[in-house]
Parts: sequence; C-alpha cells; structure tokens
Amino acid sequence: MFSEAIADKVEEQRALAERKVEEQRRRLVEKVERKSPRLADKLAEKLDEKGQRLVDKLDQKARKVTDKIERYGDTIDRFGSVAAAIDLWTRQRPARRQPRFDLDQIADAALHIADTEGLDALSMRRLAAELGCGTMTLYHYVKTKDELLALLADRVMAEIVLPPEVFAEGWRAGMAAIARRTREVVLRHPWWYDLSEDPSIGPNSIRHFDQSLQALAGLDIPLREKLDIIQVVDEYVFGHCLQSREGAGLDDPAALTPDVRRYLVDLAGSGAYPQISALVEEHGLERLLEEVGNQDDDARFERNLARILDGIERDLP
Repeated sequence: MFSEAIADKVEEQRALAERKVEEQRRRLVEKVERKSPRLADKLAEKLDEKGQRLVDKLDQKARKVTDKIERYGDTIDRFGSVAAAIDLWTRQRPARRQPRFDLDQIADAALHIADTEGLDALSMRRLAAELGCGTMTLYHYVKTKDELLALLADRVMAEIVLPPEVFAEGWRAGMAAIARRTREVVLRHPWWYDLSEDPSIGPNSIRHFDQSLQALAGLDIPLREKLDIIQVVDEYVFGHCLQSREGAGLDDPAALTPDVRRYLVDLAGSGAYPQISALVEEHGLERLLEEVGNQDDDARFERNLARILDGIERDLP
C-alpha cells in the first residue's frame, strides 16, 4: 500500500536523522576527550540534553506526518494506484529499433494462461515461458505482477467493446447491446472478478465508457443522469455475472443431502420464516427448490434488464 510505504519512509528518515545526531555527538565528545576528559563529560551532558530535544522534535514531526497518513491513507492509496496504472500505459518501452513484444502480445499470452490454467497459474515466470523469453525480459514491459493483472483486466475489457459496425442505434438498444456483450465476456472469463478491487483505467476500459456515453448521446438530459444510467446498468450486469459465478447454493436441488433437506424443512416449520413456510405449504419443498434452483439465466437476465430499461425510460423527460 502506498500510504504504508510513505509511513515506512518517514520512519526510515527519522531513524537516520537520530543516528546522525548520535554519531555527531560521539565524534565531538571523543575529540574533546582526547584533550580534557573532565570537559568531555560536561560536554556529553549538554549534548545529550540538546540531542534529546532534537530527537523529540523529530519524533513530533514524524508523528504529525504519520497522523496525516492515517487520516488520508485511503486517498493516498487510491491516488497511488491510479498513478501506477497511468504509468503502465504511458511510460516508454525498451529503446530498441524493433521491440521484441508489445503490450497486446503480453496481454494475449496472459489471457491464454488465465483461461486454460486459472488465474493462480499466472506468474511472470509462467508468462515468460509462454512467450519464449527470459523472466527479466518481461520487466522491461511490466514492472510488477499488479501491472500484469491491470494489463490482463484491460485485455478482457477489449472484448467488451462492440465493433462500430454492429453498435445499435438509440439509447435503449445501445445500452442493451453493451449489457449483453459485457455479460457474455465476463461469463467467459469468470476469474476476472479476482483481478483487483480497483477499477481499471486502461485504454479499453475508457473505450467501454466512451461507448456507453455514445449510446446515450441522443438523450437531452444532464451528464449526471447519463452517468447514473451507465452505472446502474453496469452494476446490474456485473452483479448478475458475479451471482452466476458464485451460484445461489440451491442451483442443483438433486445435489442436496438429506441433512440439508431436513434442515430446510425444520426452518420452514419453525414459524420464524412465515413467507417461506407458506410457500412450502403451497408448493411443497421439492417444487419450491426446483423453482428457486432451475431458473433460465438467459431469460432472467433479459427480463430484469428490460425492467431496468423500462424504469429509466419512464423517468426520461
């Protein structure tokens, strides 16, 4: 974390200054001691007092800086993450007439590993083997594993961006097309959720955002409302995909053990869950489990996407 790194640096500088004070005191006392031991003792006392006052001031300044870091740590970390991400996309690559790789080649190789072997298998060493180069060669292009993961996240975003020739006209058709494409891609790469908590700001993420703005360009509404629409559709799609990845827990009723079934029956009969009890009484446990678990994800996605877009449409001027 960037805030922790800054705090460590502050402590390092404070300790260094304290060592310098002590070293200067020692040298001065030794110099005087060679001429007059008695005078050296008195000088040592005074230097100890002054040195302690100086150390106290250093400690006080360090505490003030540390307090600010603790207060604004999240902001510092977010800024640091953004700065690091920008550096990935803007810094100069190896100064060669013909670089051996470009970022697209590295991202494609990383994507292949994540899809075929899992995200945990992706490392700088494994990626180097996939590309047929030495591990240190990769560090000319991506400095850290976090940068590699940011590159991979943006590679997935490239698949989400719709080709201009198939981009639908009209705000509703455009947002629906983006939502369907996003779902298709994220379900194809379910490990994408494990990459990072921070949003990507790579070029393809920006293209996705720009395309969403393009879909809404014909609406005569304030920018804030356009951003709300983009966000609510994104939140629905990503939330739907995450739930599909994790599973609801009852998606395969036939796989439930007898102990789990008895547990559910006991819950329904406890009286603490009146709505569930009423459903079990009306439909029976087996039918209820079937209804809960055997939903058509495609149909459910389209049904609820239409509900969201209907609500947005009713709210338009």
